[in-house]
This record gives sequence, structure tokens and C-alpha cells, in this order.
Amino acid sequence: MNDIYNAEEDFHDAWAGSVEIEDVMVDEFFEACTSPENRIVMNMLGDVKGKRILELGCGMGEASVYFAKKGADVVATDISDKMLQVVKKVAERHNVTLQTRQCLSDKIDYDSETLDIVYAANLLHHVDIQSTVAEASRVLKKGGIFVSWDPLAYNPLINIYRGMASKVRTEHEHPLKMNDLDIFRKYFSQVKFDVAWFLTLWIFVKFYLFDRIHPNEKRYWKKILEDHRKLEKTYKKLERLDRLVLKLFPFLKRYCWNIVIFSIK
Repeated sequence: MNDIYNAEEDFHDAWAGSVEIEDVMVDEFFEACTSPENRIVMNMLGDVKGKRILELGCGMGEASVYFAKKGADVVATDISDKMLQVVKKVAERHNVTLQTRQCLSDKIDYDSETLDIVYAANLLHHVDIQSTVAEASRVLKKGGIFVSWDPLAYNPLINIYRGMASKVRTEHEHPLKMNDLDIFRKYFSQVKFDVAWFLTLWIFVKFYLFDRIHPNEKRYWKKILEDHRKLEKTYKKLERLDRLVLKLFPFLKRYCWNIVIFSIK
């Protein structure tokens, strides 16, 4: 496991070195039409003002900074110290303060039962899920919330995309499966989930076939945020179709790109 952690740290250290602070999209990460995962998250969490929030695997800090802007007491954690340096600069640019700590997701440098919320975006498919979920539960107060979102393993289109985007991913990634929800149920009294991106994945097809953008040249998850205004009309139409189709045929939910998991201790 140490080899995996070292590889993840090296990958994210290198990524941090290429980040332009002014390009880090904080508000868009939560409020753009093409950011359905975090819109779901905020609908679930409600007002976070005054809450003690710890983000696991904070990356460039979009979520940590956003929560701080909403009045939360935030600790941003990551395996990469260089990413944490990026987070500090992003926070400064947005005129907020937060704490940063370098730690592993399964060894959180925090006392037990001290936090209101633990948030993790695109983290669990990089780490050991069970030990990370157990650790998130440990640091949360009774009634505390662990909310996370990650890619699912089943969509054939996304699996093709993963194979093509080899230079912007790490080799140890393991997208979630539906039976991983059982892990959450071991440590939390209530667990529910929502999904995002089914027919809306047409936008990825457009990027590749019509815009001629290779996934190794541009991270699609970033482009959907950058282009959210241009994509809004198309995205909203497809999102409405998604809601209808997934309501009529709920077994198709596993074929969405991402799953949002909301767990209460």
C-alpha cells in the first residue's frame, strides 16, 4: 500500500506544479449546471455556516475554499504537501482562512468525534475504501455526516474514456461498485445515494468526436466547468431526460458516471 500512496503523492505533487491559481474554479465547482454532484451535496447538507468540516483529498481546494466562503470552519487535508500549498493560495485569492494538514485518508490527524462533516470528492476510488470510511466515521460526532462522490465502474463509455485518459489518471484507481455501499452501512446508521451523468454524457462524446479534444490533452471534468455557460442549454435538457429515465428505470443508475453517497453517523 505504501507504493500506491507514494505513487499518488508523486502524481499530485507533479499536478500541483502545473496549477495556475487564477484558473482554479471554486464557485463553478459547486454552482455550475455541469457540477451536479456538488449541487446534490449542498442540497443534502444545507447551511454549513459554523460547521466543522474536514475535506479528505482536497486537491486544489475548490471545496474547502467554497465551504469556508459559506462560513464553515474548514480543514483541508491531502496526501500531497504541494497541493496543500496550492490550497493556501486559492484561499488567499478568495479572502478566506482555513487550516491545512498533510495526512492519509485512513490516518486522519484529528481526535475522535470532533467534526460535523467529512467531505471527499473523487477520493475513494484512489484509496482503501473500508479503512477510509471507518476513519471518517471515527472523527465524526454522533449525527455527523460523511458525504462523498466518486465514479462508478459500470458505464462502458466512461470506461473507454478512462482507457484513453491514461496520462491524467493514476494506475491504481478503482471506480466504485454498488456493493461498496455495504461498507458505508457498517459504520453509519443512515446511508443514501444519488447519481449524476447518464444521457448527459453525450457532452463527452461531443468533446471527442466533434470538438476533437483528446482526454489526455484536456481533462473533460475541467472542461465541463470551463464551458458551463455554453453547455447550459444542452446540459439542462439532457439532465431532465436523465431524471425521467432513471425514475422509470432505476436499475440504470449504476451506469451513471458518478455516485454521491450521504452517510449519517
